[in-house]
Order: sequence, then structure tokens, then C-alpha cells
Amino acid sequence: MKTLPVVDLLVIIAYLVGMIAVGVYFSRNNKSADQFTKASGKIPGWAIGMSIYATFLSSNTFLGVPGKAFGSNWNSFVFSLAMPLSAWVAARYFVPFYRNTGEVSAYTHLEHRFGAWARTYAVVCFLLTQLARMGSIFFGIALSLQALTGYPMATIMIVVGICIILYTVMGGMEAVIWTEVVQGVIKTAGALIILYLVVDGMPGGVDKIIEIGKADDKFSLGSFAPNFSQSTFWVIFLYGFFMNLNNFGMDQNYVQRYHTTTSIKEAARSIWLCVYLYVPVSLMFFVLGSCLYAYYQTNPELLDAIRMQVAGERLPNGSPEAIRQLAATLSPAEYGDKVMPHFMVNKVPAGLVGLIVAAILSAAMSTISSSMNASATVFSVDIYQRYLKPNLSGAQSLRLLYVATTVFGVLGMMAGIAMIGVKSVLDIWWQLSGIFAGGMLGLFLLGMISRQTQNAEALAATLIGVLVIVWMTFSPQIPDEYAALRSTFHLNMVMVVGTLTIFLVGLLLTRLRGKKLEPVSELKPNNSVINQ
Repeated sequence: MKTLPVVDLLVIIAYLVGMIAVGVYFSRNNKSADQFTKASGKIPGWAIGMSIYATFLSSNTFLGVPGKAFGSNWNSFVFSLAMPLSAWVAARYFVPFYRNTGEVSAYTHLEHRFGAWARTYAVVCFLLTQLARMGSIFFGIALSLQALTGYPMATIMIVVGICIILYTVMGGMEAVIWTEVVQGVIKTAGALIILYLVVDGMPGGVDKIIEIGKADDKFSLGSFAPNFSQSTFWVIFLYGFFMNLNNFGMDQNYVQRYHTTTSIKEAARSIWLCVYLYVPVSLMFFVLGSCLYAYYQTNPELLDAIRMQVAGERLPNGSPEAIRQLAATLSPAEYGDKVMPHFMVNKVPAGLVGLIVAAILSAAMSTISSSMNASATVFSVDIYQRYLKPNLSGAQSLRLLYVATTVFGVLGMMAGIAMIGVKSVLDIWWQLSGIFAGGMLGLFLLGMISRQTQNAEALAATLIGVLVIVWMTFSPQIPDEYAALRSTFHLNMVMVVGTLTIFLVGLLLTRLRGKKLEPVSELKPNNSVINQ
């Protein structure tokens, strides 16, 4: 740890003040709940695309992906390769569906199809997923800033969280979108700078990086064997397809943005712009992780310092000898997340550190602010106005959104503090999101595709799906004497199996009732509308 130069501190402070200023500027427009949640539907499609891209490119990507590539290989990049297929389904079917319903909440349709329980179930899944997302991102940003400043991780989360709450509460969705446009540019530029510095400081340059990467199998996308018990290519592809489909089709963060554009065509274009940007940029982060791996292999004394740091954190009261012994046993996967913050502290020149920290802040703030806004919208529409007080005035609705945004920001900080000490920020996010969101997409697909499925079949399928998700999640905790009852699937398959269980069981129960399935007409793209 070393003290940040004044110039870098000024850059960071200027960035934070600038983000708050954006919130103040757009606060003048927030006169209604519709403006706060939809920005009155006047945002251009390219800005929405940049906003969605910035939400995807969180600190989980900025720090977790290089750490993952450092500790293993490019297997996790398969998640990005699955994104175009999910985007095609979402742009062709989901976007027209949501725009034609006109509902700001992604979950209102579930109540129309199956009753209030379905809407409530989806809302609970969504809110739990958002808390996991915000927590993992708060943790990721604190991980890097602690290395730079020496301040406690909890303190960093609180300071950054207050700034995010301020501009999100004041500016609403319009501030979220336009700050994310700026943040998307800043975080991409920051990653390019770090990549250049690593390659420039590498003895032997790109050729040496490729040589070390090939020797240690760092560029592998995983095994192509049909094995679903390990993190193979197919496991990550299936997880990526279903999770991205859940993001584009069920996540309020994205669905809410479809209503901020001027037409269905602009909303669909925003999805594809996100894909065109995110896939190559996510590849860049994997390249960065491999470059860092090669750099530290040629500078083993730096690697020893990281190992000792991680061992010291795990044994805060351990003797120097015990810490050294533990450090010698650590694998790259156990300290991969620490490498990029260490490089920033020791190898990035003064003046650029502030810009890179601003990029990391951007990576965190863009996703957290959208999660806060979407969570507040869902709570307001799907919980408070649905069950507690349906007839709110305009001023009351806006006040409720302000309070809910603040509360979810605080809860996100608390979730981040609770994650302090996890090994991989990317792993913990993938596991939690797969568990919490596993059944929501299956229920939604069942409601959209199967016209004949009714409340009873949907409820039974959901209960069975939840039991399957719980079983797969807690299988590792089953005692050895009952080992035969454990799931053989990889944990990333929880999302896939949970979704398919609810969907297929729902179809089966409907068939058993003797009803003939037929596609919902709402799923057929309305060409006259799409071409608006």
C-alpha cells in the first residue's frame, strides 16, 4: 500500500463530484414517477445501448474477469459467446412484448397469467439477485481501492455508496442512463491503459506473453466433452445463454430501459449495441488477465508479495512462519483477484492511477445505480402499490421511489460488507445470481409460450423447480453417508436446470390435463410495430 499522489486524488474527487453534478442537473426534470422510472421515453437508442453495456461491464468484469483469467483460463469467456443468441431471442420476442404491454414492471404480466403469487415470487427472486449483484460489485471496488489507499473496505463501500445514492436519487433513470454513457467510455479507456502498461513492461512483449500462456494452457475455453459436472465449455455456454436471456428478458434493469426509447426498433437496437460492445471488450479483459499472468511469472518477487498479502489476510493473528507456509500453498485461483490492484499500486505511474481508479469506480457505479433504480421501481409498483397503498398521488409515488432507492443502496452496501473475504468475486456473483434467478425465467417462459397452462400447473411446477434449486445448491453440504443424494451437476447448472425444470414440468402437467398447447400470439413479432 502506498499513498496516492495529489494529482490522482484530484482526478478521483473530480469524477465523483461530476457524477453527483449529473444527478443535480437531471433532478430538475424529476417531477413525476414516470420521469423517474422511464425518463418519459425520450432517450435515444444508442444511449440506452451504451447504458446496458455499462451495466454489464461492472467491477465484476473489470476486476473479476482478469482475476479469473489469471487463476485459470478463458473458460468464463464462453459466457460472452452465448450473449448474441440470447440477444436475438430478446430483441425478436421480449422487446415487442414489453413495449406493447406498456407496463414499467417486468413482472406485472405474471400476475395477469397466473395470479399474485407468481408476480411476488418473481419480485423476490429479482430483489435477491440485485442485492447479490450490488454486494459483489461493492466488494470488488473496495478490493482495489483498499490496495491503493489502505482504508478499510467497509469505509470505502460506504463513501462510494453515498455518492451513488445521491446522484441516483436526485437524477432518476435519466441520470442513471447518461452517467452510464460516460462511465462506459471511462472504464473501457482505463482497461486499455492497464493493458498497454502490462504489455509495455513485459520482457519479450506479446510473443513472450503468448509463449507463457500456451505453455500453461491459459487460452483454453474449457473442455468440449459433454460433461456437466465440471466447468466445461457447454456448462458455461448454457449458463451464459440462460443468464443473458434472464438479463435481457426478465431483469428490471434492462426491461425498464426498453420503455425509455422512442420505439421498439430503437429498443431492439440498444440490445445489439450492447452485444457489439461487450463481447470484444470482455475478451480484452481476459487478454489482460493472461498478460498479467505472464508478467508476474517473469517477476516472481512480485508474486511472492501477493501470496504473503493473501496469507496474512487469512491468518490475521498467525505467526510469520505460519503465514509463509500458507503463502507457499496458495494457487493462482486463490489470489487472482488481488493481482490487478497490486499492479496498479506498484506499476502504474502517477497521474494515470486516478484515471484508472475512476474507471473502476465507473464500472461499479454504473451497475449499482441501475440496480438501485430498478429495485426501487419494482418495490414501488409490485409490492407497495400492489399490497399496501394502490392509490398513491404523484408526489407520494415520487417520494416512495426516493426512499426505496436509498434503502436498496444501503442494503447493497451491507451485502458487500458481508462478502469480505470471498476468494473470487466473479465466482460468488455467478453462483448467487444462478441460485436466486434460476426459477424466474422458467416461470416467465411458461406463461408466454404455453397458452393453456393455468395457475395450478404453474404453481406446482414452480414449487418443484424451487425444490430442485435448493437441492442442487446445498448438495455439497449433504453428509458423506448420504453422498448418493448429492447433485452431480456443476453449480453453474443451477440456473439452467432450475429454469428448465419449471418450464418443462409446467408443460408436462398441462399435457396431463389433456390440453393442447399452442403458442401465445403475443410472442409473434409484430412487423408493423417493429418497423416503427
